[in-house]
Amino acid sequence: MKKRILYIGYNFSPELTGIGKYSGEMMEWLAQSGHDCSVITSYPYYPQWEVQEPYVKNRYWFLKETTNYPSGGRLTVYRCPMYVPKQPSGLTRILSDFSFFASALLQIMTFCCKKKYTHVISVAPTFLAGVLGAFYKKIKKANHLHHIQDLQIEAAAELGMIKSKPLLNILFRVENFVFNNSQNISSISDAMIKRISKKTKRDVAFLPNWADTDFFYPIPNNDDLKVKFGFKPDDTTVLYSGGIGEKQGLENILFAAQSLLGQPKVKIIICGSGPYKEILKKKAIEMQLQNIYFMPLQPKENFNEFLNMADIHLVIQKKNASDLVMPSKLTTILAVGGAALVTANEGTDLHNIVSKYDMGYLIEAENRDALTAGIVHLTQTANLCTIKKNAHGYAKEFLNINTVMKSLDQKLLQDLNYQCSLS
Repeated sequence: MKKRILYIGYNFSPELTGIGKYSGEMMEWLAQSGHDCSVITSYPYYPQWEVQEPYVKNRYWFLKETTNYPSGGRLTVYRCPMYVPKQPSGLTRILSDFSFFASALLQIMTFCCKKKYTHVISVAPTFLAGVLGAFYKKIKKANHLHHIQDLQIEAAAELGMIKSKPLLNILFRVENFVFNNSQNISSISDAMIKRISKKTKRDVAFLPNWADTDFFYPIPNNDDLKVKFGFKPDDTTVLYSGGIGEKQGLENILFAAQSLLGQPKVKIIICGSGPYKEILKKKAIEMQLQNIYFMPLQPKENFNEFLNMADIHLVIQKKNASDLVMPSKLTTILAVGGAALVTANEGTDLHNIVSKYDMGYLIEAENRDALTAGIVHLTQTANLCTIKKNAHGYAKEFLNINTVMKSLDQKLLQDLNYQCSLS
């Protein structure tokens, strides 16, 4: 059954990491399945925090892009201008969110007199996308699904990015308005579901981030791949790939690299973009770390080989963010059967799931010594086959994009009765 679906959110393709990656793949999958899909979004900027080519010249204007698929489906993307701070902070991120809200509201107003979208999907962050979804739902009587990738307000408060209690109270009231005007709410992890359910006093659906297990897959021997990316076959490559921001606590990688200077074959790689990258580079120079390498975000066509090049993958977060976000980078690591060193404290959702399926090596978050010891342990472990096998098996069974999206699509057919099974 063909549906008309409207997506609202400022992260979208062609962003290669984070929420934009998943939102882009979601709407492309739905359009390829024959649905008429439209997207209200901004220009790609994450994780660089700078609008990317070829969109730089258009970034102050509205832009429409349309793709038609053989299935009869269509994907129309409406890009709206948005303020993108070069140095994101609590205040500048609020300004950024509201700038998108204002321009997206202008765009959505043009839809109010046109053919109805039967379903509207808003994705947080920004939670203000949910306000726009609630607005369209009220005007056009559409079915509204509010999907939460990141508990944005809680994260900002617990990481100290917003300290004003009156401001936080206002933001929570706005968020509550979104909850009250959504037929369905979904999120990506058990812990987030529990927190949202406690706030909303209603069921929250489980809609996990996925992995394209056809595109991302294990390559058994990575010696040639190491050479391709500038290393030696006998090097031990330790990779962090993803957004480089304050909440990850990536400075501990530098201290681990410092402790490992006596092991010249261990090469530590930080790949990606973000506001914190230049700070890390400067610190690495000051610490004279010859064993650490900074690389740019890799193009999608090289990314499977790049991930397979790594012997060890780092999944690092601060402890007070462990249950607020599920690291999106973990899904692709699992898909390639990577050996992941994961910082997550006992009792957190991330710790529980990695431990349950034995698909990574767990250490305490924000513990420099534990990070160094974990890297040393994995570099000296001759056989990581069990972890790698379990990681790939979990991705194939639970994270396959077709499995997740078919479930979403089928349940969307139920309209106002749509619900995913609780995790």
